[in-house]
Amino acid sequence: MTDVPVLTTHRWRFWRTLFRRWSALLGLTIVAVITLTAVAAPWLAPYDPLRQNLTRMLTPPGDAYALGADGFGRDVLSRIIWGSRVSVAVGLLSVLLGATFGSVIGVVAGFFGGRIDGLIMRLVDIAMSFPLLLLAIAIVTVFGRGMANLVVAIGIGNIPHFARLTRGETLRIRGLEYVDASRALGASAGRIILRDVVPNMMATIVVLTTLRTSFAVLTESSLSFLGLGLPPPLPSWGVMLAEGQRFLTLAPWVSIFPGTAIALLVLGLNLFGDGLRDALDPRLTGE
Repeated sequence: MTDVPVLTTHRWRFWRTLFRRWSALLGLTIVAVITLTAVAAPWLAPYDPLRQNLTRMLTPPGDAYALGADGFGRDVLSRIIWGSRVSVAVGLLSVLLGATFGSVIGVVAGFFGGRIDGLIMRLVDIAMSFPLLLLAIAIVTVFGRGMANLVVAIGIGNIPHFARLTRGETLRIRGLEYVDASRALGASAGRIILRDVVPNMMATIVVLTTLRTSFAVLTESSLSFLGLGLPPPLPSWGVMLAEGQRFLTLAPWVSIFPGTAIALLVLGLNLFGDGLRDALDPRLTGE
C-alpha cells in the first residue's frame, strides 16, 4: 500500500518540475504543433504541393500564396506542411531505430563485461569517430536515396550514442543492492536485465531520444540539401532550401520559410529535451 503514494508523489513532482520551466513548455508546444501539422497535412495544405503553375513563378507572399511560390510556381506553405511529414517521420523513426539497437548493445556490454564489453565498446569507439553526417552520406551513397534508406542511415549513426549511454547506466545499476538481491534469489541474467536494469534507465533513454531527434532532423535536412534525401519533386525542407538558394536575392522567401521551420523544430526538441532532463533528474530539481 505504501508504493502507490510514493509513485504518485514522484509523478506529481515530475509534472510540477516540467511545467515550471517555460522553456520546456515552449519546446513541447512547438514540437506538438509541428507534429500535428504533419499528421493533418492533407487537410491543412491549401494546394497540392507538387502542382506547378509557371505563370505564378516566384510570386511573393500575399493573398494567393500566404508564403509565396517557388521557382516552379508551387505553393511554399503547402510544401512546408507536407515537408514536415518527412522531418518528423525520419527524425523519430531513425532515433527509435538507433535507440533500440544501441540500448541492446550497451546493456549487453555493461551487464556481462569482460571480453564482450571490450570488443563491443571498441567497435562503438570506431563508429563514434565518424561524424553522423559523413556516415549517413556514405550509407545513402551506397544504398541510394529514399525515406527508408534515410531512416536506416541516420539510425545507424545514432546507435553508438545510445550504446555508450546505456552501457554506463548498466554498469551503475548492476552494482546496486536490489540487483544483488535478484541474483541471490536465483534470477536469470535475462530476467534481471528486463525487470531491474532496463526499467531504471528508461528516463535517461527518453531524454537522449528527444535530444538526438534534433540531430536527426538536421542530418535529414542536410542530406536533402545535398541531393541525397528524397528525390524531387517530393517536398522536404532540405530540398526546398537547395531549390531556393538560386533565388536568395530575388525571392528570399523560398529559402527563409523552410529554414525557419527547421530551426523551430530543432529548437523545440532541444528545449523540451532539456526540460525532460531536469524533471527526471532529482539532483537538478532541488527536491
